[in-house]
Amino acid sequence: MQSADRIRSANSRYHDLAAAHYDAKWGIKFDRVGRDQVTAKLRKALGHDFTVFPRGVEVGAGTGYFGLNLLLAGVVDEVVATDISPGMLQALSQSAAGLGLEVGTARCEASSLPFDDDSFDLVFGHAVLHHLPDLEAAFAEFRRVLRPGGVIAFCGEPSRYGDRLAAVPKRGALAVAPLWRAMMRAGRRAESNGAVPSEEDLLEQVVDVHAFAPGELAGPARAAGFEAVRVRGEELVAGLFGWANRTLESTAEPDEVPWAWRLYAYRGYLALQALDRSLLEPRLPAGLFYNLLVSGRAPA
Repeated sequence: MQSADRIRSANSRYHDLAAAHYDAKWGIKFDRVGRDQVTAKLRKALGHDFTVFPRGVEVGAGTGYFGLNLLLAGVVDEVVATDISPGMLQALSQSAAGLGLEVGTARCEASSLPFDDDSFDLVFGHAVLHHLPDLEAAFAEFRRVLRPGGVIAFCGEPSRYGDRLAAVPKRGALAVAPLWRAMMRAGRRAESNGAVPSEEDLLEQVVDVHAFAPGELAGPARAAGFEAVRVRGEELVAGLFGWANRTLESTAEPDEVPWAWRLYAYRGYLALQALDRSLLEPRLPAGLFYNLLVSGRAPA
């Protein structure tokens, strides 16, 4: 078991190294599709439509996928972005400037937010809780900085079952990767050709410290004093499709993966997201899905 300090140090270093190419790796976009995705995720997490939030803080903001798109969509009037990685915050600030957005930033840990009590109407994040060594302390901080009646919403957290399920398309993709690269006329990535793994590759294997059962997200939220705590599942077939494609792409030189393939992978993922959303998510238990979403409300 790693110490909390080592987990934080590994996360900071890994995300500094990944910041320059993070958006390309994960298909992060600041456009109509990006806005529609994040507003749909927020609505799904909360379980209802929402009005504009005057002030929000994004925890583990990374390059700004969630917060910048919420600003562009007019869902939040003001956002402060926090992250443990200065490299990520720098990338976020550059994207915000290019989009004509003003965003405050703060380098800090989720369990020690440098803000006054009752400062925000929305505390949110995407794919961040599974990096945190002390969930209870983090949820207590979220509760402290929220105004009465404010809400938390965290999306994109790996479920324990979904994490195991994702191993299946990864193994399958690795098995057919040589044939796929030949069809794509793409060379084998240096790290896949017996070279020593990079520091970033090694750190990526240790920065994820949780995969959750639904109750493991609901429990800390309720213990911190949140009401109306809600956990939902998201992405089943889309997650399997996405992991297979990302695994294939990881074996090839990035510049040699054809644009037509990337377009197919992206559009296919969006189509399967819609299938999950309309057919599977309303009917299956949350724990079956790859991603979990958790929300709650501070007492009024």
